[in-house]
Amino acid sequence: MSETTRITTLDGNKDFMAYVARPEGTPRAAIVVIQEIFGVNAGIRRKCDLLAEEGYLAVAPDLFWQLGEGIELDPDIEPEFQKALDLMGKFDQDAGVRDIEATIKWARKDCDKKVGAVGYCLGGRLAYMTAARTDSDATVGYYAVGIDELLREKHAISNPLMLHIPTEDGFVDKDTQKAMHEGLDDHPKVTLHDYEGMDHGFATQFGKRRNEENAQLAAKRTMDFFAEHLG
Repeated sequence: MSETTRITTLDGNKDFMAYVARPEGTPRAAIVVIQEIFGVNAGIRRKCDLLAEEGYLAVAPDLFWQLGEGIELDPDIEPEFQKALDLMGKFDQDAGVRDIEATIKWARKDCDKKVGAVGYCLGGRLAYMTAARTDSDATVGYYAVGIDELLREKHAISNPLMLHIPTEDGFVDKDTQKAMHEGLDDHPKVTLHDYEGMDHGFATQFGKRRNEENAQLAAKRTMDFFAEHLG
């Protein structure tokens, strides 16, 4: 069952939209699904629906709401891809993490269980920030960008974090990947998985970027991780 809801910001002064997918029966836990630069589009909603099929309450907050509510873009359409890049440049990531934190708080009240998070692309970077700055019980990031700039926050990561790293990511060069491994391989709460020959977006739900074999492998690792750490 899916619906939309409104989530109040941490300061209590405003609210923003979120897509919610509910499982049949009592949720085993909740998972916040963090969007790519394309908004809460059909692919992100489908990620939520699949999590609900596995028994989780899944909620995807509209993080671009301050730039325009309800933005949905298709990465396979070039003008929309360029618009997404422009939005990423304007997006306040620190404010985005605060909205993720507000969503985590909403989810804890809604299902009274553990709450994790999973993010893709920009959402992968925000997932790392979420692991460092919030009380997310378990967090997963796919093809996170610019993590080398955030390694100074790694000591704040106190709950499990998994990162999926495509080795041929057009937005994350080899030096950045090396810095991620050097900075995080020995972290007791962090697990890194490399995907040889894969590019950014290989696990997108729909579209040209998806690589079925590796997307399925990453999905299995993610679901096993959540089963272990969330229930």
